[in-house]
Amino acid sequence: MSAAPENPYDSGLDDLVRRMDNDRWLASRFVSDLGARTDVVALVAFNYELARVAGGVTSALMGEIRLTWWREAMEELAAGKAPRKHPAVEALAASGADPLALAAMAEARLADLEEPPFADEAAVLAYLDATAGALATLIARRLDPAADASAVRAAARAYGLAGLWRLKLAGRSRLPLAWTAADVETRVAQQRKAAAAELKALPIAAFPAVAPAALATRQAKGGEMSELEKKARLTWSVATGRI
Repeated sequence: MSAAPENPYDSGLDDLVRRMDNDRWLASRFVSDLGARTDVVALVAFNYELARVAGGVTSALMGEIRLTWWREAMEELAAGKAPRKHPAVEALAASGADPLALAAMAEARLADLEEPPFADEAAVLAYLDATAGALATLIARRLDPAADASAVRAAARAYGLAGLWRLKLAGRSRLPLAWTAADVETRVAQQRKAAAAELKALPIAAFPAVAPAALATRQAKGGEMSELEKKARLTWSVATGRI
């Protein structure tokens, strides 16, 4: 068994997500059922754990070891084994989320450890579908089992593209080298347009899964938003069913 990753959960799962993935945490506040909200927070915490690996290791090998730990933990849940002693793993075991889908998310994050950026748009979108898209699908299905991955795909891509642009501004680019700020903004707009049609098939209860995409246009421009502005945009998004 590989070594367990560092555990940063001193203040609890919900507070961790509030600090580390505030957009999705704010969206989770629109889930009125506390049990469902707890499960959503567990899924977001898992995604945070995967996303932080690449920036927290000094070599690709160490990153692969950490991601393998998470993949194996999910595969053990799928095999009916007791969850490993980690707050996120235990919460996911209790949530009933598909552990094989979670294991696939961990596998997809191996791309974060590669030095060259993605070669083209197809590679970017495939990565986003396997990461942000997979997370949005799992959250949507927890909120309404009738939710389909095709209804959240474009919204997750829009939010994911904005996230990759913010990552580039922070000094680590995964986007194709030729892409400019205008290119990213154009692609976010394209995905938002596609989402407008797709979201018509998303059950209302599942909408918090994609609500963070309402922040994508502003974030793709490199703009910072206050928590109050985020809350306003998310409230409008959930109320209207639009991003």
